[in-house]
Amino acid sequence: MSIDIRNLKFDEKGLIPVIVQDITSGKVLTLAYMNEESLRKSLETKETWFYSRSRQALWHKGETSGNTQRIVDIIADCDGDALLIKVEQKGVACHTGRYSCFFQSLLEGEISEENKSAILSEVYQVIMDRKRTMPENSYVAKKIKEGLDRILKKIGEEAGELIIAAKNGSAEEIGWEMADLLFHMWLVLGYFDLSPDIVYDKLMERRK
Repeated sequence: MSIDIRNLKFDEKGLIPVIVQDITSGKVLTLAYMNEESLRKSLETKETWFYSRSRQALWHKGETSGNTQRIVDIIADCDGDALLIKVEQKGVACHTGRYSCFFQSLLEGEISEENKSAILSEVYQVIMDRKRTMPENSYVAKKIKEGLDRILKKIGEEAGELIIAAKNGSAEEIGWEMADLLFHMWLVLGYFDLSPDIVYDKLMERRK
């Protein structure tokens, strides 16, 4: 069911709250506001444009940082006074450098993760950010510079260490070595600019 922009309920300042969600992990990335103009620009460009209440101006997400959000879907709530935008996030979403703006728990005082598998998407986005910026002292940047053969060699090493850990029957070792292997597998995806979706899609095909 589609809805006309004219039927949305903007507040007295002409704004509507927007929740931005990662389409792959389901993780909430940020809360922002749009006016009618920024919403129309978002629909036209298929990337998020918001309205800054502090600057009282439109801003294109990722215009300076490169951390753009490609829009997959825009959904209005039942009352038409709030929007949910599902996106493919490039890089990180938060100005603090974190993947999501929501990382401070009032209950625990630390990062709260309802969906732990979302870390796979976060790791991938960090890998892509490091590849784009190539900061000094970055392990990812170092491996990218070394080239594909060195990355593949590392995967072979990590796979061997996982086999040994499994033979030892140590849960702690298995966890560490499998995490190392998954990280370097994700690094291969990043090297080729491939989305983890190609892996998720294949797993979904196998589930059928």
